[in-house]
Amino acid sequence: MTDRPIHPRRHLTWRAACLLSLVTLGLAQAQTTAPTSSSLNATSGYLSISSESVSRLSASGFGGGTIYYPRTAGQYGLIAISPGFTATQSSVAWIGEKLSSHGFVVIVINTNSTLDQPSSRARQLRAALSHALNRSSATVRGRIDPSRQAVAGHSMGGGGSLIAAEDDPTLKAAFPLTPWNTTSSFTQVRVPTMIFGADGDTVAAVTVHARPFYTSIPSTTSKAYAELQNATHFAPNVRNEAIGRYGVAWMKRFMDGDTRYSTFLCGAEHNSYNTTLRFDRYQSNCPY
Repeated sequence: MTDRPIHPRRHLTWRAACLLSLVTLGLAQAQTTAPTSSSLNATSGYLSISSESVSRLSASGFGGGTIYYPRTAGQYGLIAISPGFTATQSSVAWIGEKLSSHGFVVIVINTNSTLDQPSSRARQLRAALSHALNRSSATVRGRIDPSRQAVAGHSMGGGGSLIAAEDDPTLKAAFPLTPWNTTSSFTQVRVPTMIFGADGDTVAAVTVHARPFYTSIPSTTSKAYAELQNATHFAPNVRNEAIGRYGVAWMKRFMDGDTRYSTFLCGAEHNSYNTTLRFDRYQSNCPY
């Protein structure tokens, strides 16, 4: 008895079906991974990640950086993160890594100049999103769902993320961290926005920056404000459990539309987490 030859086209079709099955399995696993307090508090999430360097020479409109992406094939939301005044990507890389491990493609940027102001950082965040979508490797591009994009940043990068959210209402979420900006009015923001402030911030005092920023965002826009207790302006520059936990929950809720994360933002899980007084104040316009 002889083996029947496999027709090349039929063989390719079979291989494509297998690959599709693997992708579907990976997505199903990601979607059915139920969030828990422990999983959100952990250093990393349920997906292993890889990274791709973006050189300054290859970047257009920003100063290069690093793209973090899940190794599991699938379609993930895209987030751009900017560091603060005088800082580089390394100061906020941990946030990018954590978000990516929970199912996002994240580009953490260097700015054109470490002295760039928030308005410039806003433009650079959007340029970084464009780079990831159009000029990254085929592997990275294949991981991105272009309909789901978001921005985040620290200090002037946080101010930049607010400006970017105001300028581009198609964004799905914004996550400014101890943000600094010359204006406190963001009445045009329609993008779901969570702001982190710090009670000991002497660089971007919450009474002048974070709190007025939050208040100015319309009540019709989903929003939240968390003020870290016994923390400084530079709290986002080291691994911070609360920032990582709420950053993931916010992005999963508004980028992925996963309502299982709502309880970690304003429900029972949030209330339980805050019993140890991690926040001086917490405001939101829940339910969402």
